[in-house]
Amino acid sequence: MAEIEVGLTGTVELIVEEAHTAPRIGSGRIHVLATPVMINLMEAAALAAVEHRLPEGHQSLGIHLDVSHVAATPVGMRVQARAEVTEVEGNRIAFPVEARDEADLIGEGRHRRVVVEVARFDKRVQKKLAGKAET
Repeated sequence: MAEIEVGLTGTVELIVEEAHTAPRIGSGRIHVLATPVMINLMEAAALAAVEHRLPEGHQSLGIHLDVSHVAATPVGMRVQARAEVTEVEGNRIAFPVEARDEADLIGEGRHRRVVVEVARFDKRVQKKLAGKAET
């Protein structure tokens, strides 16, 4: 975790296509960028900020997201999401996140991720799955 430091940033971009709209995602009927897609972009921006700095065999997982979707983005417009590391506490990382299209701020909020050792995490997931199979 020593490689994860306050100030790291990540950005991702997307040109909104029909596949990214609320009717296609199942979150509404108007053909604009769906909120779940905007949220995915924000998480992807956080990943872009830190994943390349994690030790081998480790990955970050989203554990909290609190965002507002404040403006609609039509099909064909470019959206950019940005995340910046503002806090590192143990294996937890905090980010303010935002998304903008070519005209406006469309969303903003806070995101938290936790860094896990993939092998240990997968072992817990498999144990949970095995427990489900027994019931």
